[in-house]
Amino acid sequence: MTREYLKKADLTPKSDASETHKTVQGILDDIEAGGDAKALEYAAKFDRYEGNVLLTKEEIEAACAQVPEKLKADIRFAHGNVRRFAELQKSTMQNVETEISPGFITGQKVIPVDAAGCYVPGGRYSHIASAVMTVTTAKVAGCKHIAACSPPRPGVGVAPAIVYAAHICGADQIMAMGGVQGVAAMTFGLFGLPKANILVGPGNQFVAEAKRILFGRVGIDMIAGPTDSLILADGTADAHIVATDLVSQAEHGYNSPVWLVTDDRKLAEEVMRLVPGYIDDLPEVNRENATAAWRDYAEVILCADREDMAACSDEYAPEHLTVQAADLDWWLQQLTCYGSLFLGEETTVSYGDKAAGTNHVLPTSRAASYTGGLSVHKYMKIVTWQRATREGSKPVAEATARIARLEGMEGHARAADVRLAKYFPDETFDLTANG
Repeated sequence: MTREYLKKADLTPKSDASETHKTVQGILDDIEAGGDAKALEYAAKFDRYEGNVLLTKEEIEAACAQVPEKLKADIRFAHGNVRRFAELQKSTMQNVETEISPGFITGQKVIPVDAAGCYVPGGRYSHIASAVMTVTTAKVAGCKHIAACSPPRPGVGVAPAIVYAAHICGADQIMAMGGVQGVAAMTFGLFGLPKANILVGPGNQFVAEAKRILFGRVGIDMIAGPTDSLILADGTADAHIVATDLVSQAEHGYNSPVWLVTDDRKLAEEVMRLVPGYIDDLPEVNRENATAAWRDYAEVILCADREDMAACSDEYAPEHLTVQAADLDWWLQQLTCYGSLFLGEETTVSYGDKAAGTNHVLPTSRAASYTGGLSVHKYMKIVTWQRATREGSKPVAEATARIARLEGMEGHARAADVRLAKYFPDETFDLTANG
């Protein structure tokens, strides 16, 4: 049995890349040349906000006071989970050394970057959780300065809950500026900020393109496209739960793909029957997004068996991958390409998105085939070092000289030669490339 598409997507997520690139490059060039003043011009144009760019202590306190206590407790809960998971991740990275050959010591050292710039979306939805995910991991990594940047709303500023989350998670400064201008300000070190060594966090296509253009002069977590989610479900799955989970991810945006891969036709047909009604029951903006995403980008794929389901999933390499099927341990061992994996009905992508502890900044557009998501490791540099005794240096110098000469790199060879001549003046070495 070949795969059967019970629902096939008419579109694939993409934007007018050339036009977006041109627009973003122009803004970045303007701001790099014009500095703070030009960034403020773009902020007034796009954010329609003219308050303080860097929030003062008093403004942060005032914003935090507006956040209901119940929400504060939920944010602290999420922060605690993300922090503990990040601390676990950090514990897997250690300074190590080994005597790789007698008298020759090599090692690695793990060093956090100095300055992190965390972008927190605040347009269509206020992404409180993005502040938690990005700032907390940077703090656990040990970054010396963490800037959180989020688009302000006219007459309001940055959403108070985002301010609270960024503040308790450890942001050193919170910036009321969105879009390309916010990314540029962190990268170029405007408004008295240190220049960011790494930019992290999700954003729209303009933010993503800005990160793409700036990558190289600054590190980035990844270039993220529209969020995507895939559910693997067999006949044991609950169609109501599956349909609800698909709709919950389709509300992200009009071009956010959701995919159902199953070996059970009855389940697939029931999910397809339920989804439109669940979408219709959403609030207006969410409903519009989910309607377009389901209509234009969603797919329902019927496979022959679980092996084919797993192979299909790995081909799609989804950002979020949910398994609602029997024998979860088998799936955990079999699956290899995903940003984050959610095993069983008892967990869901929404948990990961908000409060479970694993990070929600994840690879999209099949990038999970070669990379994972944001973690404490993204802020860490793994650097290497070596030292040697003179005797330990001897065989390495001989091999280096001969390999370098074979490559035609005489200067490299001579750097080894002079050490052998100095340390072992009474010995003769064959350092020719051939023989």
